[in-house]
Amino acid sequence: MLFIQKKLRKLVKKSTFYIVGKHAVVEALKNPKRRVVRVFLTEDSKKKIHKENQHINLLKNLSVFYKTKKELDKYCSREGITHQGMVAEIEHLDNVNIKDFINENKNRDNINLVALDDVTDPRNIGSIIRSAASFNIDGIIVKERSYPSDSKLLYKSASGCTELINIFQVSNVNTTLKYLKSKNFWVSGFDSEAKKDFTNHNWKGNNILLFGSEGYGLNYQIKKNSDFLFRININVKVDSLNISNSASVVFHYLSTIKEKS
Repeated sequence: MLFIQKKLRKLVKKSTFYIVGKHAVVEALKNPKRRVVRVFLTEDSKKKIHKENQHINLLKNLSVFYKTKKELDKYCSREGITHQGMVAEIEHLDNVNIKDFINENKNRDNINLVALDDVTDPRNIGSIIRSAASFNIDGIIVKERSYPSDSKLLYKSASGCTELINIFQVSNVNTTLKYLKSKNFWVSGFDSEAKKDFTNHNWKGNNILLFGSEGYGLNYQIKKNSDFLFRININVKVDSLNISNSASVVFHYLSTIKEKS
């Protein structure tokens, strides 16, 4: 029965959406798990793809349409972002199940995951994805309803890194955190009003790095269920850091101490 259900899921046609920009498009083309439906390129961008990827033909067996720069502008003019001569229509990836991931990595004791509580700005989410992939975070937990999964802004800001990291879309972040705590994860929330500097902490074991919304931070219930609350020490004359900047600081620090251990 389970086998039949999996086969049926594969037969269901997935919705498609557009992404723009060199890194977003090229990384999607490189990802064997991503189905690229169509690619729209200028002649110059086609030459660039071949020149920078001489070991593999990324456009093989694809529907490729050649357009002028002006023709491609219509795909992103509303968002105010640049296409760099590359646009692609792609399908969504299969959602990675958090419980499957935990079962597959049950013998590890140094997993670092990120959880975003009601973070909704596509640029911020994309930047966090990019930083997380850059500093070897193992995955990002997002609320399914508030995750803009087909946003051109998100994919452009992530600069292709959506293809390089696990993104777990869950129905309820708080419930997921409770499950992970039962699997020996420590939940660490980041709050500008917290008393303890995050660098004065032993970051061994499995950790969830929890960041709240751009407007009001962590909600009360999630903050209450956190094992630790940390702040990032910054110049006292500055009110706070943007959430994506805060995340980058934390990710970089954890990557450096992991290298030393």
